[in-house]
Amino acid sequence: MAKFLFFLLKSIAYGLALAFLLMLVFPSLNQLSVPLFKAAEVSEDDAPVSYAQAVRRAAPAVVNVYTRSTLVDPRSLRPRTIERQELGSGVVMSAQGYILTNYHVVYGADHIEIALQDGRWLEAVLIGQDELTDLAVLYVQAENLPVIPQDTELDPQVGDVVLAIGNPLNLGQTITQGIISANGNTGLSSRGYIDFMRMDAAINRGNSGGALVNSNGTLVGINAAAFQLENQDIQGIFFAIPYKLAQNVMQKLIKHGKVTRSHLGVSGDAVVNAAGDRLISSGQTLYGLSITAVNANGPAAEAGLQTGDIILEIDGQRFNSVQQALNIIAETTPNSEMVLTIDRNNQQLSIKAITRELRR
Repeated sequence: MAKFLFFLLKSIAYGLALAFLLMLVFPSLNQLSVPLFKAAEVSEDDAPVSYAQAVRRAAPAVVNVYTRSTLVDPRSLRPRTIERQELGSGVVMSAQGYILTNYHVVYGADHIEIALQDGRWLEAVLIGQDELTDLAVLYVQAENLPVIPQDTELDPQVGDVVLAIGNPLNLGQTITQGIISANGNTGLSSRGYIDFMRMDAAINRGNSGGALVNSNGTLVGINAAAFQLENQDIQGIFFAIPYKLAQNVMQKLIKHGKVTRSHLGVSGDAVVNAAGDRLISSGQTLYGLSITAVNANGPAAEAGLQTGDIILEIDGQRFNSVQQALNIIAETTPNSEMVLTIDRNNQQLSIKAITRELRR
C-alpha cells in the first residue's frame, strides 16, 4: 500500500513539473479557455415566429363599429321605447371611405359610428346590406384613411396561418391566431351561410366584421361568427367570409344598394363519376353536380330536372366546385334562360331552364 501511494504521489509530482515547464516554454497556453458547457447555436430560422409586421400592416384599417337603435319595449304595458347599443368591427376597404362589416352588426341601427385606431370618431352611413352573406357596406367622409392590404390574386389554402383582428367585448383591438381548416362551407347554419371559410382563430362578440388576414397582413376574409348548435358546447370552429366573395358583394352594394341573385331551386353534391360517388378530397377531379333535391314548382322542376341528374356544364361552362356552379347561376340575370348539360343514366342531355330571383 505504501509503495502504491509513493508511486501515485511521484506521478502527480512529475505531472505538475511537466505542466510548469510547458507553461514557461509556451506562455500562450495560459490564454486558452475551454468552457465546461457550450450553448447550442440558434439560427434565425429557429427563432420564434412573429406576426408583428403583419399586424402593423393591417391593424390600422380595422375599425370599431358602434350602433344605436330604438326599440319598443314589449314588456311594458304602456308604449315605451328603449335604446339598444351594439358593437362590432369593420374594415376600411378603400381610401374613398367604404367600410365592410357584418349585416348582423348594423341590422336595424338608427345611428352608426366608427372609431379609428388613430383616435378619430366618424359618423357612418349605411350604403347597403346583404343578409345572405352577412355583409354590409358603410361610408364615412374622411381623409387619410388607412386601407387594408388587398390582393385579388390571393388564393388562401387550408393550413394557412390567419390572424383575426377586431374589437371583442369592446376591450380594444385584439388579435387572435389560427389556421384555415376548410374553404367554401355551404349551409352549415340556419342563417344560410354560403361559401364561408372555416378557421379556428377565435371570434367573440365585437369581433364580427373585423379583418381576417394572412401572415403577411393581407386580407383573406371578413370575420363572421362562431359555429353554434343548440344545447351543444362547440369550440374552435369560426367562420369568415372569403375576400373575393366580400369584394364582389361590396361592389354590388355600392353600385345598386342591394345584391340580386338567380337560382334554379336545386341542392346537390360534388361527385367524381357518373355513378354519383361523392368527391371527398381536394385531390380528386370533379365530374359534376349531382342533384339531391329539386324544389317543387321551382325553375329546375319546371325545366324537368330530376333527382339523380348530374349537371356537367352551365351555359357551356365547366366548373370545378359546387360553389362555383352556384355562383355561375347566381350571377345570371333573373328570368333569363340557361342551358344545362346533364348526365342522366349515362346519357348526356341538354335542358333549358329559366332562372328566378332568389328571395330571402
